Amino acid sequence: MTTMTDTSNAARFREFKMPDVGEGLTEAEILKWYVQPGDTVTDGQVVCEVETAKAAVELPIPFDGVVHELRFPEGTTVDVGQVIIAVDVAPGSDSGAEEPEAPAPAAEAAAPEAEAPKGRQPVLVGYGVSESSTKRRARKGAETAPPAAAPAAVQAELNGQGTAAVPEARPLAKPPVRKLAKDLGIDLATVTPTGAGGIITREDVHAAATPSEPVAPAAPAEPSVAPMAAEAEVPVQQGARETRIPVKGVRKAIAQAMVGSAFTAPHVTEFVTVDVTRTMKLVAELKEDKDMAGVRVNPLLLIAKALLVAIKRNPEVNAVWDEANQEIVQKHYVNLGIAAATPRGLIVPNIKDAHDQTLPQLAASLGELVATARDGKTSPAAMAGGTVTITNVGVFGVDTGTPILNPGESAILAVGAIKLQPWVHKGKVKPRQVTTLALSFDHRLIDGELGSKFLADIAAILEQPKRLITWA
Repeated sequence: MTTMTDTSNAARFREFKMPDVGEGLTEAEILKWYVQPGDTVTDGQVVCEVETAKAAVELPIPFDGVVHELRFPEGTTVDVGQVIIAVDVAPGSDSGAEEPEAPAPAAEAAAPEAEAPKGRQPVLVGYGVSESSTKRRARKGAETAPPAAAPAAVQAELNGQGTAAVPEARPLAKPPVRKLAKDLGIDLATVTPTGAGGIITREDVHAAATPSEPVAPAAPAEPSVAPMAAEAEVPVQQGARETRIPVKGVRKAIAQAMVGSAFTAPHVTEFVTVDVTRTMKLVAELKEDKDMAGVRVNPLLLIAKALLVAIKRNPEVNAVWDEANQEIVQKHYVNLGIAAATPRGLIVPNIKDAHDQTLPQLAASLGELVATARDGKTSPAAMAGGTVTITNVGVFGVDTGTPILNPGESAILAVGAIKLQPWVHKGKVKPRQVTTLALSFDHRLIDGELGSKFLADIAAILEQPKRLITWA
């Protein structure tokens, strides 16, 4: 906590700390600032977007005022509880009041106002702060400070040393730019700065890395998809034989969870190939049904419903192994997880109490879940508490796979591509719609008999979808 020099100053400046945005997380990466020093903010206004180990989350400021200081630049991983922004909540008060003293690391991390962008682009297409939506106040003393003092002042601010100057031999650059130069093997002392106050920018480093030709621009993202944070941090150098991408945020959490799952729960995977021609016909009929108007009907919807009916017939599958208490915890509800590939990595949001939903309700929930995931707005709460998961590898044209259990769950169903294949039907070889299902399960609590019965029930329902009614 920053030390305040007097009571009036303490009342004037308020600090906003990095909150725990999801179930005991310890850190988050600042992806995007939507405000800059001098901007007016109001209670509830989103000031930044951060990425935790579970999802990207927007943070609203809990009070009104004028932004005094951003303590960390974009791309910085900040511990929960650290101050990330200071706000002047009484900008019209005595101008002589002392400002809060920022610790040296925070001052180095804060972006100097001299390099503040004229306009800020939103993270997602069609979302964010417009160029004219905020107002700036003039920085105190900006009009009277002599131009010659600017480089020294900026140099001191970057290194958190108040008005003391640092040796001129040290190039001026923000921490992310220094990291970029280190990754590309560029000596900052050889780089010609073009930023305000003699600061080296990312573009300067790129130019030094490839002086004869510009860095290739990144391919544009699809309209509804946010760019992956890790890709934004690691530009590709032309002619390079390899690219190193930092593992952090959602992707880091996925890697750790999958390793933990694979080496903690004894996995067993079983497969079954099934004729889903009747299910595909039912999908076509439901698309024309007025009761399903306004919702998306696809094979995944009926597969999800088949899985829910199969759980009702085999409730022991919907459980989890409690290692600490050496107990099997059977769940009497189904939070159905749907694995979704997003630019930030694979995430598994779930539909709460999916077992209680009608077919139209389940269709609406699936549509909302997928749209939210693709927009990068899935909340940590939406990914917590899952009981069983479906992963649809068939959308990539893959026949099947051996999926790894989502941590905290005991079964995951992989759905392969549905293809027209020769199949023996009523004693004759005919072209039929066929797919392969793969079920991985935790063998500590699901033995071969239970796992086989569960998978066979799902296959039987998809082969004869009228069982959605007779078995429900």
